[in-house]
Amino acid sequence: MRNSKPVYLIFGGSAIIFALTALVTIILHFQVLEFPLWILITLPFLLGFASFGIFYFFIEKFINNRLKILYRSIRKGKFVNSTMEAFKMTEDVFEKVESDAKNWVEDRNSEIIKLKEQEEFRREFLGNLAHELKTPVFSIQGYILTLLDGGLEDENVNRLFLERASAATDRMVNLLEDLDAITKMEVNGLKLELENFDIKKLVQEIYDSLELHAKEKNVTLRFSKDYQNLTVNADKLKIAQVLTNLIANSIYYGHEGGTTSARFFEMNDLTLVEISDDGPGIDEANLPRIFERFYRVEKSRTRNEGGSGLGLAIAKYIIEAHNQRISVRSTMGLGSTFAFSLDKAKSNQENLVTSRGMKIR
Repeated sequence: MRNSKPVYLIFGGSAIIFALTALVTIILHFQVLEFPLWILITLPFLLGFASFGIFYFFIEKFINNRLKILYRSIRKGKFVNSTMEAFKMTEDVFEKVESDAKNWVEDRNSEIIKLKEQEEFRREFLGNLAHELKTPVFSIQGYILTLLDGGLEDENVNRLFLERASAATDRMVNLLEDLDAITKMEVNGLKLELENFDIKKLVQEIYDSLELHAKEKNVTLRFSKDYQNLTVNADKLKIAQVLTNLIANSIYYGHEGGTTSARFFEMNDLTLVEISDDGPGIDEANLPRIFERFYRVEKSRTRNEGGSGLGLAIAKYIIEAHNQRISVRSTMGLGSTFAFSLDKAKSNQENLVTSRGMKIR
């Protein structure tokens, strides 16, 4: 009876009353008082139909009143009596209500989980931001106090401490600029200026710009093999920002005397770009969160080492703005590989550019 429609139950109750009335009437007819034939036939039907109507009216009213109260709670929009349809007894009322209530509970549970995740992210984000800013601010404060306590007159100290304070200031400025950049990307979206360019030549330019940093750690920057004609269609400046971040990370977090390699694979209409290192690698548990803002694989790593902690989050946003994906795979002790795909170059001549970025007319 769980899935029976209410009207069937009302009809069943009315049928029972009809049968009881007919039985009582027949008994009375033979035992007490003889009734005319039309009364024997009409009375049970009248009582049966009357009970059906009465039951139907009151039960429908009862169910509608209760369910309307329930729907006032679970409906997302504002409740308007004129738009609230009455629940008909001819429908599977309870199945419909049960389904709606179940969907409502699932939606609320999903919202609660999402809110908890957002709250956890907000708490962790604010904590990380405070930690990122605290390190350079305390450094600047320490250098200034030392200078005020007499170091300003010491020529062996004053310039050195001012330079260190300036470096800490630059780090804080870079952090705020990156934070401002990713906030603007999320609020205003990212406008891309697509053009055709050689991705290998762009990687070589990044290698050249980071050569001094690589030499400090004796890191070799190389290509896995000789590549030719790797022209892609993307925003060159934005992709340069992505590559700079990935290559700089491989230098900062790689082993002394290690190697950073660039590889390219052509797949139908896409070109896959991979930046690999032979550093310490990333634990598998940390991989899903590697592109989060300020997320650090090594919690004990000094904040003076590496970038702002926003580079990978910005890189992810840039690649996704190109309708592509960036991913990472890593093995502890063997190194890490960051990979992203880009569209191959368009055949339209108006999009072609030289190695210096000049458009070909």
